[in-house]
Amino acid sequence: MKKNASNQGPLNRVWLFFSSVKLTVVVLLSLAFTSIIGTLIPQNASEVFYLKKYGQGWYQVFTSLDIVDMYNSWWFLLLLGLLAVNIIVCSFERLGYTWKIIFPKKVVFRLERFRRLKRKESFACDRAPDDLAASYEAFLEKRIGRVIRETTDTGTALFAETGRWTRIGVYVVHLSIILLLAGAVIGSIWGFKGRVSIPEGDTTDVIELRQGEHEHLTLDFAVRCNSFDVSFYDTGAPKEFKSNITLLEDGNEVLTSDILVNHPLRYKGISLYQSNYGTASARNVTLSVTSRDSGMVYQEHLEFNKPMDLPENQGRFVMERFAPGYNFRGHNLGEVFVGRMIAPDATETSVILPLKFPTFDKMRGGRLIFAVEDFEKQHYTGLQVNKDPGVWYVYAGFALMIIGCWVTFFMSHQSYCVEIKNQDGADTLVEISAVANRNSQSLKLKTAKLASTMKELKS
Repeated sequence: MKKNASNQGPLNRVWLFFSSVKLTVVVLLSLAFTSIIGTLIPQNASEVFYLKKYGQGWYQVFTSLDIVDMYNSWWFLLLLGLLAVNIIVCSFERLGYTWKIIFPKKVVFRLERFRRLKRKESFACDRAPDDLAASYEAFLEKRIGRVIRETTDTGTALFAETGRWTRIGVYVVHLSIILLLAGAVIGSIWGFKGRVSIPEGDTTDVIELRQGEHEHLTLDFAVRCNSFDVSFYDTGAPKEFKSNITLLEDGNEVLTSDILVNHPLRYKGISLYQSNYGTASARNVTLSVTSRDSGMVYQEHLEFNKPMDLPENQGRFVMERFAPGYNFRGHNLGEVFVGRMIAPDATETSVILPLKFPTFDKMRGGRLIFAVEDFEKQHYTGLQVNKDPGVWYVYAGFALMIIGCWVTFFMSHQSYCVEIKNQDGADTLVEISAVANRNSQSLKLKTAKLASTMKELKS
């Protein structure tokens, strides 16, 4: 009589809870649902992005539930942990039974089970039953495995089997899932994802983490961008860009290498990927100055924050900085130079010179019109900096998943019976039958092929 769960001890009830298939279904559906949410709602974006796209109310909901960093949230990791425990308990639940099948104390075949099978291969042979039994026994030993020979009421039966170990395939799959989950959790807790932008010639050991806005992490080593190169297609689209990087520890160079897209640099478990690039600053700037009064055009070479005298006694000009992006009345002007004009009476006027709009300064209405004629770009390299200590668990999990699925779905435990029947005054009758725990159609073909080979077998 089956025990009522309420009459069992607390440990048994906990075991039943974690071994429940319902728990598996609920956790998998929960993971699927939350993964859809994580796909629809961008992860680890800036606060400004969420406020602009979803509003203050929804942003507060997202942050309180850790939806903006869902895959590192405590409740998502808890779901992964529940699934892992569920798989482990379910595996142990049936492991004892499976273990006895794989490693039996004594291999036992029941002839009646094979005789009841509807699908059999049979043929008649003019050789003596004992001669056939000896010949087939040697053949089966070589083709399948150890043979058990029994004397029956009609002659002789030969039993052989192969693939008992394949029943472990499902446990290999379970182990692979555990490794995948472990790798995800380890990477989430002890790993990080960050980014850093380094101008050519600069060095830094601080990166910005993606897990939270304005959170930074100091690395155990520094990264110096020696140079950055980019090549373009004829259409103007970037063809290839690469950074020459030097890693330093305690001021000493330890490694120098090029980083290209899809060719990262790995050091101390940290991977540096080429992510993007841009213009960090400029040098050797040539400024064009056009006089509205005389129509004359003057060209001047200048340096940042070094005043230069303007033509026609119009005062001085200072180029203050270069900006990769500049917001002007709600519009992004792109790359701009920002300067300051100082009139003879010491009146100062801000001058914005967007590269996209070379005539932009005309709108200012001054007696002089400024434009950037030429300059040399100083690039910055954008690197993605990741550390994932769980990646080897993930790799091992994928490898075991492939092996386990192959064993589970394409291999099976097969048992064969060859019954040799002595018929008085007639040829000897040979009947071949087989059973397997899966892939019955494949077994049927194998049995037919085995019968065909045995039919042609000579002594």
